[in-house]
Amino acid sequence: MHHFIPFLSIFSFFRTVIAPVAPSKIYGVNLGSWLLLEPWMLPNEWVAMGGQVCDHCSDCIASEFAFAEAYPDTVDEKFSVHWSTWFNQSDVDVLKSAQINTVRIPLGFWIVEALVDRNTEHYPRGGMSYLSYGLKMLRDAGIRAILDHHALPGVQTPNQMFAGKCTSDVQFYTEYNYGRALIWTSVMTALSHLHPNFESVFAIQAANEPIMDANQTPGYGDFQKNFVRTVRATELLLGISVPGYPSFQGTTNNTDMKLRLAAVSAADNSGLFQRDSAIVEALTEAIPILLVIEEELGFLNFGACQERESLTTNFMDILWQYNDPANPAEAAIGPQTYDHHLYYSFGGVADANEDAYMRNICHRNDIQRDTASGNTPLWYGEWALSTQFDATNEFLRNWADAQKLAYSQDAGWLFWNFKIERNSTYARQWSYLEGLERGYLTWDPSQVHDSNVCAPYMDSSSTTKNSTSTHGNSLPLKSLRRSGPPRHKGPKRQLFY
Repeated sequence: MHHFIPFLSIFSFFRTVIAPVAPSKIYGVNLGSWLLLEPWMLPNEWVAMGGQVCDHCSDCIASEFAFAEAYPDTVDEKFSVHWSTWFNQSDVDVLKSAQINTVRIPLGFWIVEALVDRNTEHYPRGGMSYLSYGLKMLRDAGIRAILDHHALPGVQTPNQMFAGKCTSDVQFYTEYNYGRALIWTSVMTALSHLHPNFESVFAIQAANEPIMDANQTPGYGDFQKNFVRTVRATELLLGISVPGYPSFQGTTNNTDMKLRLAAVSAADNSGLFQRDSAIVEALTEAIPILLVIEEELGFLNFGACQERESLTTNFMDILWQYNDPANPAEAAIGPQTYDHHLYYSFGGVADANEDAYMRNICHRNDIQRDTASGNTPLWYGEWALSTQFDATNEFLRNWADAQKLAYSQDAGWLFWNFKIERNSTYARQWSYLEGLERGYLTWDPSQVHDSNVCAPYMDSSSTTKNSTSTHGNSLPLKSLRRSGPPRHKGPKRQLFY
């Protein structure tokens, strides 16, 4: 019978797995379109691979699902080439030289291949090995990582490339798909603690950008709580201490994980390991999946688990949804953070001119509003230099400064995206690396060109559209936050005001 290797695996003789600690201030980028490809970001490569461009992403081969369905015999080979070239050591070297200390890695649920129903779901295979190697490069460069569940089972948001399948048939908000997401969570939590390549991972994000109307996301509040419980139960199973819960280190010496789970469940008085619960079901399903992944990635290091600290759980902030959403702060067990996404380029945030943009960004109060709901520490997990108007070089330099100053007031920020295909329409304002080359962004991300960039906009006449709105609004926000330019040409990313 295949079983996990003993506590002191071969890895424990060569390196000690470090504790997953977040930087004191995050200066980061997203590794978008690497392991979850969004064709708008690399249109030439996408077409060369065999993808298509169309007015609506559901009408052609404009998502990973559609590509895998169209090319079942060659999809894995073609994506292997993409994974090895879109993000590699040269990119890591540039990010390190730019003093980036954190990356957010968007992932689809299908990176855990056992979760895919191959009869009805079509996705490329082989991404886990590339994730492992990419994390190793980041680890060696001293760059921390957030694993972002960006595309969830069943699709969490309609008609989006980032969901992996561009469709209006949203099925994530069901017991079955919540369950698959929890299995994914347990697998990724375990890997983050057990495999040396994953040691730079300090946080896992539950779900990227769910539907904003809370009336359309039934059960999502319960999923938030079960997500955190699954992370913490997995950690307790591995012998890692969790704040507020008894240690099970005395019952975690068995190298057979199923027997270990039974022992921990029997010793538990907290209810976390309650029989037939969604959490125990997720852990039970995750164990054989981890055995398969162990064969692919190599030995998993149990020896260092008791030296590890709890991962940080991460959610989109409460401001993301309206119509009385669940507050993710109520799900917290141990360290937890919150993510706010803000794009100005699709309307609804400020009038389409330089003055309105600057007055809005210089008066934002997202952090204060989130803090009032317990959603702190908060980082801005997605933002860009995109605008609704033709921006001058001078404005983009000021626009970068003003956003960085605003987003650095709490836990920090992560730019979308680390790069965009060269000569793309969007590279100038969506690529961090091109922004550095053009001088919009500073090579030291903690610095700005002009720390007084907001001074001309601080007079009493300044207003901001978000100053009086609150979460839980009974009316939907009027801006369609991921509408944007023609969907085959550009991002369809939601905004916040």
